[in-house]
Amino acid sequence: MTMDIPRPADSPPSPDLTRRVGVARTVMLITLVAAAGFLGGVLFAEQTDSPHNDEDFVTFWQTWDILDQEYYYGSPPDSELVRGAIQGLLSATGDPYTFYVPPGRAEFDRQQTAGEFGGIGADVSITADGNLVIVSPYSGYPASEAGLQPQDQIREVDGRSLQGMAFNEAVALLRGEIGTDVTLTVYRPSENREFEVTLTRVRVELPTVDSRLIEDIGYARLYTFNGNATTLLEEAVSELIDQGTEALILDLRGNPGGLLDQAIGVSDLFLGDGVVVKQRSRSGQEIVYRSEDGDLGESIPLIVLVDAGSASASEVVAGAIRDRERGVLLGQRTYGKGSVQHVHTLRDRSQVHVTYALWFTPNETPIQDEGLAPDVEIEPPADAEPGEDPVLERALEYARTELLAGESAD
Repeated sequence: MTMDIPRPADSPPSPDLTRRVGVARTVMLITLVAAAGFLGGVLFAEQTDSPHNDEDFVTFWQTWDILDQEYYYGSPPDSELVRGAIQGLLSATGDPYTFYVPPGRAEFDRQQTAGEFGGIGADVSITADGNLVIVSPYSGYPASEAGLQPQDQIREVDGRSLQGMAFNEAVALLRGEIGTDVTLTVYRPSENREFEVTLTRVRVELPTVDSRLIEDIGYARLYTFNGNATTLLEEAVSELIDQGTEALILDLRGNPGGLLDQAIGVSDLFLGDGVVVKQRSRSGQEIVYRSEDGDLGESIPLIVLVDAGSASASEVVAGAIRDRERGVLLGQRTYGKGSVQHVHTLRDRSQVHVTYALWFTPNETPIQDEGLAPDVEIEPPADAEPGEDPVLERALEYARTELLAGESAD
């Protein structure tokens, strides 16, 4: 189906252009309807009640005609032009988490979820001003071994600037065949310096939980909120309780987040009945996610470790535990990723990621951009030896002198 959108009188179409514009009109209208929120059955309907009048498209078609008729190197294929228009449509929002993933590139998301791919071993994100930043390097992988840190900005990959590049395209440059080298140009804001580092891509297998008893204190590190996070953490906590732990340190440092249902499940392990997080759309519609009574970790003294790499689902858990006065947050301010995205798979298997809601803690603290301040701030010393963890040592001390000492006094 095509629509008769007025064309400027001074740009008569060539015979071939009539076909091209017909194809492009159809796809552009579908895209604009989808962006307006009319997804699903309306996406491929014969008629639409678009809120845009015909004049909205005149400038677009003028530009299309000029490119087709005058561009020296020849106009790209229709599909590339349409995808470029979609990317522009979404980037105009100014929201780094609202973007388009072309067909084939969506496979990278599948690989991330599956937990195996060839890369540098770091979770990355993009800032509001378009900088690709490291959220958290994974311990034992190339990025961590090379000394890359949260908030480091990756400015170039193999000499190619990332300025203005879509998030998914930048991520694609970081990944590649296992065993190949990739050279990054990195800017470190905390030191106001730029440097290069060459890393060898490896198979990245994302861990989930690591736990152990440290004398009388249980320690459980949750690396990601994948589909097994709640079950695996519950098993780890149960084992620590059986071993006689007197308090628990839940380590969410460097955890970039993941599935919301797992964030609710993990919170529920330590919280009784009450609010975990509030999700609010632009219309004001609110969904309140709650925890319930009856879980094994609801009474154990609790410390939660956070840092600048704790994002998204990690912040949901940390915010709920702090606001409900269930535990103490130690470490550094969290990342500040509190927006929620819908991922729409289009007919050609491309994807559109759209921010549709924000998260708020039980006490109405916004997570997005602000992050969460810890109750006890601990700045890791720059001169720490490899293998040392001064933040964990401070948490162990706090557990014994503050949490357990208080219980003994009672």
